[in-house]
Amino acid sequence: GDFVTVIGGNGAGKSTMLNATAGTFFVDSGKVIIDGSDVTNLPEHKRAAFIGRVFQDPMMGTAPSMWIEENLALAARGLSWGVTKEEKEQYRELLGGLGLGLESRLTTKVSTLSGGQRQALTLLMATLKRPKLLLLDEHTAALDPKTAAKVMELTDRIVREGQLTTLMITHNMRDAIQYGNRLIMLHDGHVILDIAGEEKKKLTVPDLLEQFTKASGDEFANDRAILS
Repeated sequence: GDFVTVIGGNGAGKSTMLNATAGTFFVDSGKVIIDGSDVTNLPEHKRAAFIGRVFQDPMMGTAPSMWIEENLALAARGLSWGVTKEEKEQYRELLGGLGLGLESRLTTKVSTLSGGQRQALTLLMATLKRPKLLLLDEHTAALDPKTAAKVMELTDRIVREGQLTTLMITHNMRDAIQYGNRLIMLHDGHVILDIAGEEKKKLTVPDLLEQFTKASGDEFANDRAILS
């Protein structure tokens, strides 16, 4: 049930860790264990039974030429023809909770949605079957600030309500501090900071930068993170 935010400079190993967890890359040593199951040797498509993932690019994670209701049906039960009346009602209710007006657009092609709408839909699809692990790969980085804030609010609500174990990579230090109950910082492929609970709640961006310098001996060389 932990919501872990992961930060680090360019080349720290954030994407490598996430891709190794998802099965995009195989590890050279060690094991990947999800909820007690050793998935180290499982390919990416088989790990999908355990993992939900939202990518940085809003164009990924959905089938753009299919309708919204078809995308949700695909996430819920895989490839099959038709969407039942009961499923339509379920999808309307779920989409209504996003507050984006998508509940009245079930037969709209996903390709016509804005980046924020698509990311919100992808988030809903990734969590529809309550995965053992939700991976968020800088999923707000391509959005404008207002839309990114909205998607983060939705993310936080969905994670809390579903009690989903979540790993979120972000360059936004404020988001890393504000959301989740645990924060990990990577540097040169190693965890150099692991802060949780009350200690995390008291963090500020200057505090985090200072702790990074103490732990790594380097300055945090990533302007995008510092300015976020």
